[in-house]
Amino acid sequence: MLKVEELEKQVNQGNVNGIYLLYGEETFLLEQQVAKMKKNFGELVKGINYIIIDENNIQELIADIETPAFGYPKKLIIVKNTGIFKRETKNSGVSKELKDKINNYLKDNVKLINEVALLIFIEKEAEKNAIFNTIEKIGTICNFEEQKPIQIVKRLKTISSAYKVDFSESNLNYLIECCGTNMQDLINETRKLIEYAGAGGSVQKQDIDSLCSKKLESVIFDLTDNLGQKKIKEAIDVLHNLIASKEPIQKILITLYNHFKKLYFVKLAIMYNKNIETSLKLKPNQVFLIRKYKAQAQSFQISELKKLIQQLEDLDYKYKIGLIDLNIGLEAIICAI
Repeated sequence: MLKVEELEKQVNQGNVNGIYLLYGEETFLLEQQVAKMKKNFGELVKGINYIIIDENNIQELIADIETPAFGYPKKLIIVKNTGIFKRETKNSGVSKELKDKINNYLKDNVKLINEVALLIFIEKEAEKNAIFNTIEKIGTICNFEEQKPIQIVKRLKTISSAYKVDFSESNLNYLIECCGTNMQDLINETRKLIEYAGAGGSVQKQDIDSLCSKKLESVIFDLTDNLGQKKIKEAIDVLHNLIASKEPIQKILITLYNHFKKLYFVKLAIMYNKNIETSLKLKPNQVFLIRKYKAQAQSFQISELKKLIQQLEDLDYKYKIGLIDLNIGLEAIICAI
């Protein structure tokens, strides 16, 4: 299985041939590589040397491979989100018979496929079923996992350097903390900051605070920081700003509730010498948050966190039966700390 960086190198060198399975949650980088593959392939005429297969016409895949490209040496076939890499269930969209037929065809006709087509399977998720195992043997598989902060920083640093803008590693990490790890969002925010700084300029932390759209989870960290320091007015201001920005109040309540639960789990993990990453069920690209959770957890006692969690649960119940307004309820809980 190729790493993303290895596939990118192959594509940049034009060294693309055969059968590919590209899958994973980092759809921006995946689609970026597919776009480069299409560009490198040359002129594309849909229906002639460029075929798109989806769940509605997956049964035509073998026929499309065997149909000549008429005037072109090869055809590009993109097979996207068909469900053939999912295990069979009662409600499975693709029959076992069709999957077996495609799998056997791929195994028996590798040489033919390599000669007449560039075949690219694209999926958000891919389970290791028979077709997956076959492509692993005869083709190339690349899992586009969500990037870790160290990988993201390297990519964003390359972009800022290309525009002759200084963007320090510490400020790039702060950008990730504020805006999350979605590459599309981060590249958009980085380009905004680059435009603001201008060639020869540098991006500062205050620029990120002023110009970037922070994720709700990041703002909840700010709110909780204020609560931990008993800065009630500042915490209320953060809440009001969230509401003013049209963030749904129910979503704020749920995010705040989940945040305090995580702080509670961190306290327990530390107390009983358990692994914090496991306790919080963090993905590999979220491990950098452990430092922030640990720092915030120090500002609260376990009893305080239990009380806050219970108060938020009670507020949710009272709101659902019409006894209280969520805005007023959240402000009351914050002011009572």
